[in-house]
Amino acid sequence: MLKQYLYILAISAVPIIEQRGAIPVGILLYRLDPVLVTLVSYVGSLIPMFFVIYCFTPIFKWLSTKKILKWFYDFIDKKVKKGQKKVERYETMGLAIFVAIPLPVTGVWTGSAIAAFMQMDKKKAFLSVSAGAAMSAIIITLICYIAPKLLGY
Repeated sequence: MLKQYLYILAISAVPIIEQRGAIPVGILLYRLDPVLVTLVSYVGSLIPMFFVIYCFTPIFKWLSTKKILKWFYDFIDKKVKKGQKKVERYETMGLAIFVAIPLPVTGVWTGSAIAAFMQMDKKKAFLSVSAGAAMSAIIITLICYIAPKLLGY
């Protein structure tokens, strides 16, 4: 069982998949305790946040100088700018809501990159992204816990 929780922790730290993949795997596939799955997934999703907030800007600038990685730079730049426009108006609250929406490319990785790109105060960024991740984890857990019951499974 510990092995399964370690999988949940690891899955939740993977970009794009994050909690949206980890929580359903834990609750629906492994049939683990929803509260513990939510907490483990939440912690796992926050692990990359520190790296992204502190290291995104220098790495991103470096990517822009490499012709072979230009396509990747352009892809990330487009995603971050798209999310940034949604967040700029409300800054910390906007970032938390953006991260809380459990859809692809709205999670901790993208929210942290947006915060770094906007050069948001790091404490505010950590709090916003952490709050958004908590809201997202709760939403996903409720969906995974309630939806099967509503559908008669």
